[in-house]
Amino acid sequence: MKHDDYMKLAVQLARTATGHTSPNPIVGAVCVADGQVVGTGFHVKAGTPHAEVHALRMAGKLAEGADLYVTLEPCAHTGKTPPCTEAIIASGIRRVFVASIDPNPAVSGKGIGLLRDAGIEVTMIPNEEADFSNRAFFHFIQQQKPYVTLKAAATLDGRLATQHGDSKWITSEQARMDVHHLRHTHDAILVGVQTILQDNPFLTTRLPHGGKNPIRIILDRRLRTPKTAHVITDGASQTILFTLESAQGIDAFSEFPLVRVETIPEHADFLKEVLTRLAKMGVMTVLVEGGSHVHSSFIDQGLADEFYLYMAPKFIGNGPSLFENNGRTSITESELLQILSVKQIGPDIRLHALFSKEVSVPCSLGS
Repeated sequence: MKHDDYMKLAVQLARTATGHTSPNPIVGAVCVADGQVVGTGFHVKAGTPHAEVHALRMAGKLAEGADLYVTLEPCAHTGKTPPCTEAIIASGIRRVFVASIDPNPAVSGKGIGLLRDAGIEVTMIPNEEADFSNRAFFHFIQQQKPYVTLKAAATLDGRLATQHGDSKWITSEQARMDVHHLRHTHDAILVGVQTILQDNPFLTTRLPHGGKNPIRIILDRRLRTPKTAHVITDGASQTILFTLESAQGIDAFSEFPLVRVETIPEHADFLKEVLTRLAKMGVMTVLVEGGSHVHSSFIDQGLADEFYLYMAPKFIGNGPSLFENNGRTSITESELLQILSVKQIGPDIRLHALFSKEVSVPCSLGS
């Protein structure tokens, strides 16, 4: 195996924990001695040992004089766990290969600097998959707001529901199960109050072997969410209602321990303020499952980063569309996306794309 092969293995290990390390990045590490892999590890969740520590523990005494491949620069500060640089130096590792520099100001460049000061040879092996896998973390650190993924289910003529609001079920059971996996890998799920009033959803993760329930975010400017709604009463996960300061009945939700009401000033930019507050709460990724109005608001304000569209082989001929904007009169004003992958799930098609026009991703990442 070559250097790139060991790094690819480290990337594969890191991706095992996608969606479970927030607000930390996903990281994988591989320890190699005399051409043999003697230790592997990945960061499982925030507050637990990092990938390097797992790999070094597995390697034991074989780490002395060995090489360490890690997908992200080792941390050099004390957080919930000690600095990884200390463990690497103490292990006797001879060389460290790093795929990505950590953008966190508390780490960036410092981890590599400490290792070099200790006499350890550090080499960068840029890896596009390592960077792409941590796109949400990089965005969270650099933009100070959550990484937002829109999800929608639509017919081939682009309808989210009939003109009477019926949307159950546009897509197949297989596609809906795939959506539950998306929920499992996101910190929060967001919908508008109209979805609550019309569908009374649970917004939980229902996979065959369980799954992580995301925090439920409800955009409800006039606080119309019923106290009997599933997201209020089921106790399955925290629910945060974002409303305006002028809304009536805020105290009515105080009896529910897992329900929180956040008020936003009338003059504030509602969506941007929601994302700012979620970031301060440590929410790194948000899955938006709103209707046409919510999706359109995120897209128009440039707040959507990624997109999953589940298309069913059906025509309705009426009803709301995924994105509606009467102000765009020219094709040149279109919102551009970069398609990452197109996959058939049951009878439906799942399209995965990026909204960012600046990120270039190899086609292999979407396969």
